[in-house]
Amino acid sequence: MKTGSKILATFFGIGFFPLAPGTLTSIVVVILYKFFLNNLSWPVYLLIFLCLFFIGVFVASEYSSELGKKDPRKIVIDEACGQLLVLFQLPTSWFLLLLGFFLFRLFDIIKPYPIKKVENLKKGWGIMTDDIVAALYAIIIVRLYLIFR
Repeated sequence: MKTGSKILATFFGIGFFPLAPGTLTSIVVVILYKFFLNNLSWPVYLLIFLCLFFIGVFVASEYSSELGKKDPRKIVIDEACGQLLVLFQLPTSWFLLLLGFFLFRLFDIIKPYPIKKVENLKKGWGIMTDDIVAALYAIIIVRLYLIFR
């Protein structure tokens, strides 16, 4: 199971990229959404998101324990999951996709309250949940933009 956890936690190896693996993972998810995932029905999309989240909690726990680190940069399934949430039912214009991408990465990097606090949850829960909260911040801003534009 260690190899499977490693593959999934690194989002099929993207986590091994030497520069900004979390950002690269988010870019890959945006591209997947633009060309494939946006066509899924919302129940299927949410099912994929929930499966990715719970699988992510498990594999992030396993792989972070194996590496002996709390939240290693190599683990990027959390960025994939968070970015997927930001994009949920978002129109596929490049402007909106990039806005969602930049806001998500901004909040994931600067970690405003309560993201930093949520990060302290045990094992994979903290690794995954801080990105979900960052995604929620990004969603709020993108949706407000859509309402008031």
